[in-house]
Amino acid sequence: MGFEPMNTGFTHQYLGAMESFLPEAGIEMYYYDQLGCGNSDKPSDTSLWNTPRFVEEVEDVRKALGLENFVLYGQSWGGMLSIEYSLKYQHNLRGLVISNMTAGIQSYLRRLKEIAEQLPAEKLARLNTLEAAGDYDNPEYTALMMDDLYPMAICRCKPWPESVTRAFRDAALEVYNTMQGKSEFVVTGYFKDWERWDDLHRITVKTLTLGGDYDTMDPADIRRMAELMPNATAAICPNGSHLAMWDDQAVYFEHLLGFLKSL
Repeated sequence: MGFEPMNTGFTHQYLGAMESFLPEAGIEMYYYDQLGCGNSDKPSDTSLWNTPRFVEEVEDVRKALGLENFVLYGQSWGGMLSIEYSLKYQHNLRGLVISNMTAGIQSYLRRLKEIAEQLPAEKLARLNTLEAAGDYDNPEYTALMMDDLYPMAICRCKPWPESVTRAFRDAALEVYNTMQGKSEFVVTGYFKDWERWDDLHRITVKTLTLGGDYDTMDPADIRRMAELMPNATAAICPNGSHLAMWDDQAVYFEHLLGFLKSL
């Protein structure tokens, strides 16, 4: 089983929860850090940060590891990349797991707006002002993300697991900013025009879509994705956010392990 990261520029670290479940179930797994982050090389050439090149990187890793008929797991950006990889290389796959990722940025932005509107009025007004001004480096903006929105929708554990805080601390922000933007709640980078709803029917490999009721991805989107793919099922973690493998762990791994064993 191969793993892809939460968002481009983030390392494999936050996926550490897998180590408590998959090996015990007899499942061989591989993490990898994408070019630009973690244990991989970190070139400064921003032209490298684009989805087609990252798709070929997945294929290069597969070949290097000698993986045939394998299961590809992608979480968040990894889910987006898994969709892209599958549309080109699904003949290599035995199964696909798309965790906490929708199939288009427009529905993602609608969901983010719904979550932000849960903020107290004064904080929401300040957030809107800062975003309208593009003042993403303002410490107030960082505080609104880290103290208010991320605990609502990214990871609801209190405190965050150490591997999650380490992944945020070690994130390669140049890559993240180029592809995503300045936070999980804005999309100003390469991703902004990404839409794959109309192509999901082409993914015929057995697939699990996973989400959470508190996620930055709309649970309705997670279910719709599975409906649009010929051989897919959806599972929603009722207490889970974007990192449901941590904040709704028992339910998340019940679904994940059940799917993997079914293959």
